[in-house]
Amino acid sequence: MDRSDSMTAEAILQCRDVVAGYGAEPVVRGVSLQAPAGRLTALVGPNGCGKSTLLKTMARVIAPRSGRVEIDGQSVHAMPTRAVARRIALLPQGPVAPEGLTVRELVAQGRYPHQSLLRQWSPADSAAVDAALARTDLGDLASRPVNSLSGGQRQRAWIAMVLAQDTDILLLDEPTTFLDLKVQVDLLSLLSRIAHEEGRTVVVVLHEINMAAAFADRIAMMAGGRILAEGPPEAVVTPDNLGRVFALAADVLQAPRGRHPVCVPHRPMADGIACIAAAAE
Repeated sequence: MDRSDSMTAEAILQCRDVVAGYGAEPVVRGVSLQAPAGRLTALVGPNGCGKSTLLKTMARVIAPRSGRVEIDGQSVHAMPTRAVARRIALLPQGPVAPEGLTVRELVAQGRYPHQSLLRQWSPADSAAVDAALARTDLGDLASRPVNSLSGGQRQRAWIAMVLAQDTDILLLDEPTTFLDLKVQVDLLSLLSRIAHEEGRTVVVVLHEINMAAAFADRIAMMAGGRILAEGPPEAVVTPDNLGRVFALAADVLQAPRGRHPVCVPHRPMADGIACIAAAAE
């Protein structure tokens, strides 16, 4: 049986007028967003716009000051912690594995929400770890220390860990940062397949607009703690939105071998005025 058949096929992660932050001023300001099952949703925007804060609020790491985060209409912040961990897996920015931990041991950490005093490690846990290693092509590296791997291999190991958690919602904060272009493509291809083939809800914070446009089914473009544009890539990645959100002057073309948009920034003008100035005109 396909895994998606055993899951809540209509599982939807939804934010309703969420306000959240850390200090006196909120970072996320009245955000409403739906992340549907079987789709990859990308959060994009300039540094400090609230993407990571929104993702942490969706994952129940941060409590909203007002508004709600819901799974299938139920408030995430009203659910028990272990219950949330069985529905939502979060991969934060720059995770670090303890010295000497092997890939298999790291991936096995994803099974923690399924353990209890009455339920210790089981054949089902081993099967989930094996499946996650196979899905991320890490079977041959399972006995290697995580800190001996390349950057792309390490990131796949962390993704394997959240896959082993066996949740229907995956939240990943900048999983492609500092990785080579080919590795970025491979990782986002994997996440897209996970969403489409397994019916999972995948939400990813990304900085690279063209990567988001190529792999996301939906893009939410943020600025100043708010979502200024949301929808399919062709509706969101436009010259007007790039100017409003990033103060970027750019042309938007259609990819020659696909229907997704491609952002082509303008070069700075000869007199040294940055393209930010051009976007503000």
